[in-house]
Amino acid sequence: MFNPKHYISRSVLFKSTLVLSLLLLLSVPSFGQESFSDFYSQSQRINNTGMYVLGSWAIANLATGAYGWSKYSGEKMYFYQMNLFWNLVNASIAGFALYGNYTTDISEFTRDEYLQKLLRTENILLINAGLDIGYIGTGFLLRHLSTNSAKRADMLKGYGNSLILQGGFLFVFDLVLYGFLRADRMSFLNNIDFAMLPDGFRIGLSIPIQ
Repeated sequence: MFNPKHYISRSVLFKSTLVLSLLLLLSVPSFGQESFSDFYSQSQRINNTGMYVLGSWAIANLATGAYGWSKYSGEKMYFYQMNLFWNLVNASIAGFALYGNYTTDISEFTRDEYLQKLLRTENILLINAGLDIGYIGTGFLLRHLSTNSAKRADMLKGYGNSLILQGGFLFVFDLVLYGFLRADRMSFLNNIDFAMLPDGFRIGLSIPIQ
C-alpha cells in the first residue's frame, strides 16, 4: 500500500544527504596552487573528502538498512535490505580508497605520472555516472515489473526504489567529485610556467587538457 509519509521521509533523507555531500566537497581549499607538492596535497584532500562523504552515506544506509530490514516487512523490508547490500560495496570502496590515499608516497610519482593517474580517476567517475543512470533506469524498470508480478511485487518495488535512491545519490556524487578534481587539475596546469620545465618534459604535450 502506498504510504506518503514513507516516500516523503525517504525524499527528505536523500535531499539532506546530497546537501551535506555538496557542503563537504565545498569545504576543500580554493584552487590556484602552483607547486606540484601543493597540487598533490590539494587533490588528495579532494579525494579524501569525497571518500568521507561516500563512507558517511554508506554507514548511514548500513545502520538504517539493518534496522528497516528487521523492523518492516513487504516492500519496505526489501527496500532497506537492498540499501544495506548496496552500501556494503560503497563502504568497501571508500575504505580502500582512503587507505590507498593515506599510504601513497608522493615520491612514487613524477608530475606527468600523477596527472595521468588523475585523468584516469576523472574518466572512471564519468563512466560511473553513466552506470548510475543505468541503475536508476533499472530501478524504474523493477517498479514497472512489480505491477505484473503478484508473488514478487513487494521485492521488485522495494529493490527498485532502492536502486533509484542509490543510483541518484551516486550520480550526483560522481559528477560533483569529477568537477572538483578536474577544476583542480586545470588550475594547476594553467599556473605552470612551461618555460621553466626541463627539456623533454612538457605536460601540455603529454597530458591532454580536457
